[in-house]
Amino acid sequence: MRIYLGTGGYTNEDWIGLLYPEGTKKQDFLEVYARHFGAVELNSSFYGIPGLKAFEGMVRKSGGRTRFAVKLHSVFTHERKPQDSDFDRMLQSPQPLREAGVMGPYLAQFPYSFHRTTENRKYLLELAERFAGHELAVEMRHGSWDKPEVREGMSEFGLIWVSPDYPPVGGMPEPRVFVTGEVGYLRLHGRNSGTWWEGKSAAERHDYLYSRAEMDEWATKIADVEGDLEELYVFFQNTTKGHALKNIPMLREALETRGLTVSGPRPEDAAPDRPAPQGSLF
Repeated sequence: MRIYLGTGGYTNEDWIGLLYPEGTKKQDFLEVYARHFGAVELNSSFYGIPGLKAFEGMVRKSGGRTRFAVKLHSVFTHERKPQDSDFDRMLQSPQPLREAGVMGPYLAQFPYSFHRTTENRKYLLELAERFAGHELAVEMRHGSWDKPEVREGMSEFGLIWVSPDYPPVGGMPEPRVFVTGEVGYLRLHGRNSGTWWEGKSAAERHDYLYSRAEMDEWATKIADVEGDLEELYVFFQNTTKGHALKNIPMLREALETRGLTVSGPRPEDAAPDRPAPQGSLF
């Protein structure tokens, strides 16, 4: 099983001095990030689908070292009224990633308000049909979807069940690694119960540093499915205050202790950080 570790997004200005050297320009963040992590979950595509040239720039900046999971635009998951042009752009624009061999799954991140209703089940089926032939990971935040028959259906239609780690606030899917195909997808949101509902921003909701014991817990769950998956993507969403930067080495160590290999660069083996070059490739 190939395991890829990374974070939700990489354009975090509060990482300057933690991951990015002082003076690094935002357009040069990806070049530094790619020297340390084997995958990244692209968040910008949720707000606006990048064009071909932008994806070409991502390939150049990352040097082909990092895999990209591409989040679907909000029109697919929150508005749920995509037009044919939206599908065309979402499917065609990441072609440079595919050509470079660094395309990971698409991610459909549905909100908590997306309950398991007849209408929503039909919509999910339509989405699966339109993305047929592409890996599509689906995160369901409402517990009504957390059923074996749902995962069986997702497996039948080639969808990847996103295994989440949420705060223990109730009504959310169980924190386990479920397998619906050859590729697994895990999103670690942190366990800050006090800010999950009341937080005014994603940074507040994800303000949580996992303990080493909690990373050991997830490493054991991952080891339990080692023979069932060819690839597993693990993305930390607790990027605020650099929490994810501290937790990724913990999880890597816990996985390696269990005989599992993490793909991609090791942060400690990366070239010494230096001021990023001036200018941008895209």
